[in-house]
Amino acid sequence: MSEFRLTLRRVLAAIHPVASDRISLEAVPEGHVVQVLGRPGDDSLADRLAQLSDGSAHAVRAAGPGQWLIVGNDTKSHAQLTSLFDALKPDAYGIDQSHGRVRILVRGSLVERVLAKGTAVDLALSEFAVGRSTATLIGHIAAHITRVDEDAFEIIVLRGFAESLWDDLARMCAEYV
Repeated sequence: MSEFRLTLRRVLAAIHPVASDRISLEAVPEGHVVQVLGRPGDDSLADRLAQLSDGSAHAVRAAGPGQWLIVGNDTKSHAQLTSLFDALKPDAYGIDQSHGRVRILVRGSLVERVLAKGTAVDLALSEFAVGRSTATLIGHIAAHITRVDEDAFEIIVLRGFAESLWDDLARMCAEYV
């Protein structure tokens, strides 16, 4: 009997980054995305998650009442995920979403203008500060947007929609490239 091996194919591996002096679009390394479910309003849990993350800026992101995403560029082993999930108990539960999510970085001086073509969220810095996150639609595709710098947003999307969202974002950027 042959041995079955699962090979994870990077979804956006063959896609070329979009870049100009005013806007850029690039795939983020497929590391880890862990969804955490806890009690809504439990601020002590939100503080604890930062200690359980890799410590990088914006590694913990709000994803709804009692929900957060822990993200990073390094792949987590089964043992590392098990350790993380055990550390969350009994206040919360973790779900590894790494295999099902793709991260895309959009940045540049015109990033708000580009993203305004696809979402109704007010992304002005005065309304959407660095570190803020929200779930929204970009066109018809569900996405999670986080402002990671004054002129940069990271978008997390379901793996099956990543290429389609990339194409939409590239079209939105086209007039500025």
